[in-house]
Amino acid sequence: MRDFPLVILFSGNGSNMQNLYEQLHHKEFMGLRLCVCAVLCNNENAYGITRAKALGARCLIISHHHKTRHEFETQLLQALKPFAPKLCILAGFMRILSPHFLQHYPAINIHPSLLPLFKGAHALKESFESNMKIAGVSVHWVSVELDSGAIIDQAAFHREETPTFESFEQKIHALEYELYPRAVLQALQQSFLKADME
Repeated sequence: MRDFPLVILFSGNGSNMQNLYEQLHHKEFMGLRLCVCAVLCNNENAYGITRAKALGARCLIISHHHKTRHEFETQLLQALKPFAPKLCILAGFMRILSPHFLQHYPAINIHPSLLPLFKGAHALKESFESNMKIAGVSVHWVSVELDSGAIIDQAAFHREETPTFESFEQKIHALEYELYPRAVLQALQQSFLKADME
């Protein structure tokens, strides 16, 4: 069975990275064996690095400090080249990727709001403080414009379930863990179908 290489990029706690690795690594899908060939972090102090080591995942650390975005992404591309990933999965990766990177590798991301509402880094707080009756998470293709790529899937819940910010955040994370692995498979299926049609 042919391996289908994936790479997960993260910046912090790494809980989504761990969940994706556990759910997807060596999973058989559409006649392929998914392989998380590496995880990559841009923050040398991230707790997710400890998680990656415990998982036995190959963890690459490339700091973005004291580098231009072009310099940082050039290093990313050089680090990823030996693995030739078919898809990059962003799991709390707190850097905006430019066309320079995206022309080499397709990428998907998870966002803690029902896009197109509440884009950007403060989405969780803005969603909680809004007067909306529902909230949720979105998985989308990464595009040049922030949080604006085509939506792959979403999940939502009623706000009365989460009266405090802490309970709201916990519910968002629980939805992320449930939705993201499933949405990755949807994204792969979409891209396979598109390739078959071209």
